[in-house]
Amino acid sequence: MPSSAPHDARYCSAACRKHGLDDTDRALEQRIDELLAARARSASICPSEVARSVAPDDWRPLMEPARRAARRMVARGEVEITQHGSVVDPSTAKGPIRIRRPR
Repeated sequence: MPSSAPHDARYCSAACRKHGLDDTDRALEQRIDELLAARARSASICPSEVARSVAPDDWRPLMEPARRAARRMVARGEVEITQHGSVVDPSTAKGPIRIRRPR
């Protein structure tokens, strides 16, 4: 069951706000931070890496939640979402994306 987020939580969309944040959402955000911290500042990660690290045996259902986690982090200025090396608007990005620290 989703729990309510802090009053100052930043969401990526109305759907994300409606869903709220649950333990899985928090775990995905934390994992994005951990994976990026373990790499060079210029490196990026794929949402599938995040999903696989949280649930190695059943990661596919976590792909969209991992993308939502990245979008929330973009809204807070913590990461950027890229396609083909260029920063893109996370609300309109379709297809494969990468997550990196802001440059």
